[in-house]
Amino acid sequence: MKPQLEKLQKDFKKALSEVNDTLKLDDLYQRFFSRRSGEMNEIMKNLKDLTGDARKEFGKLANEVKMELEEVYAEKKQDLKKQEWGGALEKEKIDVTQPKLPPQPKGHLHPITLVQNDLEDLFTSMGFMVLDGPELESDYYNFEAVNIPATHPARDSQDTFYIKGHNQNDVPNGTSPWVMRTQTSPMQVRALQKYGAPLRMIVPGRCFRNEATDARHEHTLYQVEGMVIDTDINFAHLKGVLETVAKHLYGPETQLRLRPKYYPFVEPGVNGEVTCTLCKGAGCRVCKQTGWLEIFGAGMTHPNVIKECGLDPQEYQGFAFGFGLDRLVMLKYGIDEIRVMKSGDLHFLEQF
Repeated sequence: MKPQLEKLQKDFKKALSEVNDTLKLDDLYQRFFSRRSGEMNEIMKNLKDLTGDARKEFGKLANEVKMELEEVYAEKKQDLKKQEWGGALEKEKIDVTQPKLPPQPKGHLHPITLVQNDLEDLFTSMGFMVLDGPELESDYYNFEAVNIPATHPARDSQDTFYIKGHNQNDVPNGTSPWVMRTQTSPMQVRALQKYGAPLRMIVPGRCFRNEATDARHEHTLYQVEGMVIDTDINFAHLKGVLETVAKHLYGPETQLRLRPKYYPFVEPGVNGEVTCTLCKGAGCRVCKQTGWLEIFGAGMTHPNVIKECGLDPQEYQGFAFGFGLDRLVMLKYGIDEIRVMKSGDLHFLEQF
């Protein structure tokens, strides 16, 4: 075992002479002296095979070698720091005779980011994971896996950006086309395939749809998808979560209304509305005199989606919901034009 120590000593000094910055130096130290996988630690494991004087002699020699190498290491580290500090000081040298510059304005978070961060904090406090997924998605995950096959009429309402050379007419049989995701729903199946059940998760992110823009619609939009899969899940759990979100965003007096609506990945599906944030339910131009504003779609997860993830819908149930994040921001701050939020107009952004 003495030859092993001599080899380690020689290898360390040789590698040390080739190091030229502190980051590489730290990596070198971990390679030789890490408690978990360092070469010195591997050699010291042989102590258990020795007894008596041989054990004492080997232990003493190993400590002497380690102390010597650590001294060499410390000297090298000090030299490298002096070199790096000297270079940094030279780069940071300033002209003290330069006139004082006026203070520069500080930036801040975009209103969409503010509401997204707020919702992420709320959902994590309820035990939800916050996940992210690819914006360039396969047709399989974006549509088929969430119960929207190629012939499904719901495809017509989601004007999809297909990638040139990878659309439905170009790919060979058995290959899924590529799309810019029209929703964050693909992460329902991706998350269940990766984490299994039970599962609580939300997926905020950008989505893309080939549609004309107006005061309430954009080709690039933000969504927050949510899903819960477990045993003994029912509609009351869904309503409880949605009421919590509505009251958190718009105040404790906010009322929630659910009305039947068709969505292919849930059954039954509902359209979610809250009392108008401007007229407080009395009726105004924004809510078209109804007193209610639509902010989400939701429902109980369709058995076909659960099957697609390899789970038994007789054992597991769940619910899913999707918020248009842009719409939430517009209602929270009283914005009546969606296009200003991505215009880069500082007159608008500086209000937040």
